[in-house]
Amino acid sequence: MGTAVVHYGAAAVTDRGLKRPSNEDAFGYSVEHGVYLVCDGMGGAAAGEIASSLAVREMMRLLTDRSPEARLPHAAEQAVAAANEAIYSRAQRSQKLSGMGTTLVALLVENSHAWMFNVGDSRGYRLRNGHLQQITLDHSLVEEQVRMGQMDRHEADRSPFKNVITRALGTQGLVTPDVFELEIEPGDLFLLCSDGLTRELSDPLIESLLRIDVPLQDLCGRLVAAAKNAGGNDNITSLLVQAGA
Repeated sequence: MGTAVVHYGAAAVTDRGLKRPSNEDAFGYSVEHGVYLVCDGMGGAAAGEIASSLAVREMMRLLTDRSPEARLPHAAEQAVAAANEAIYSRAQRSQKLSGMGTTLVALLVENSHAWMFNVGDSRGYRLRNGHLQQITLDHSLVEEQVRMGQMDRHEADRSPFKNVITRALGTQGLVTPDVFELEIEPGDLFLLCSDGLTRELSDPLIESLLRIDVPLQDLCGRLVAAAKNAGGNDNITSLLVQAGA
């Protein structure tokens, strides 16, 4: 484990976008506890909003109340399981909430060490030395076909199935997140976002926006505004985490 003390700053913006009647995205973070989350809910009526807010609430509660002895990645896996169970059991009790679920992307930091978790197609990126790298892998039908060589990027962008995700919190009794272990360097900038951002903006455009030297809150706002200008077809959430010296 890294021994360097790294200081962090964070900001987030969420927006309904231009086409959706409500915002089913949710986020939460605690710089003090090194926990940062974005969720994108799905389901009929208000079910998506319930699923995403329930996931954020459960994850934040369990991870900010964890004991000092708890290893962060293990505590996070337990929190994901608890959030999944909370959503799944709530849906089982109400017919109108049946099938609700949410994506999750989370960054958990401990000094210069970090773990990124994801379920679904909300993404986690790192900007280092001006270069943007997608850390997470989308759990979506078309992205999995691209990774297996069954579909190229042009076909994926045009596919009528690009909204189909293959893994989500709350839709089944058990879910397994992908976990990525990272070493953090001072100056690293992390972006957690819902697909309302990445469906509208290419990675090169996101990279160019993240290079702008403005406060984090303004940067989040610029990302969301750019996604709205590009169509704003979905809810949009941007959460930035900056590692300082």
